[in-house]
Amino acid sequence: MTTSIQKNLVKRNERYHSMFKHGDLPIPPAKKYAVVTCMDARIDPATAFGINLGDAHVIRNAGGNAQDSLRSLVISEQLLGTNEILLIKHTGCGMMTFKNEDIHAVVDTQLGSEAKAELAGMDFQPFPHLEDGVRDDVEFLKKSKAIPDSVTISGWVYEIESGKVRQVV
Repeated sequence: MTTSIQKNLVKRNERYHSMFKHGDLPIPPAKKYAVVTCMDARIDPATAFGINLGDAHVIRNAGGNAQDSLRSLVISEQLLGTNEILLIKHTGCGMMTFKNEDIHAVVDTQLGSEAKAELAGMDFQPFPHLEDGVRDDVEFLKKSKAIPDSVTISGWVYEIESGKVRQVV
């Protein structure tokens, strides 16, 4: 069964495909940087952060989490030549609204004991304070032996309400 989401994908892609002229872009990002940001649907990284197709790697996950991004960042730097990381969290992030025990209880209630057992001990890495979350993730990356000291790392907040970014660290 094809869903309306799948139909929209095909329809929108047909339009995109008909105008596509970037099939010759190289694999490494042209501007040699990576962005780690949240998967929040209210953020359009290309538009909000001025990223053209082929410029940068954009790594998205819940909360714009550095630990979850480490695998991708190592590949980005070691195999594809990036030398800068912009870590960008945002106001109104859902990761600031719960604690680990809350999501574990939801999993148990909604998905059952097998899912609870599968995720037992998982740190969903919520953070109660936005700027502290940015600082903590930048510190994690700077202390990581998997990220060379030569890589420039900065931490930012994107304001959902205004569309503005501001540097934290």
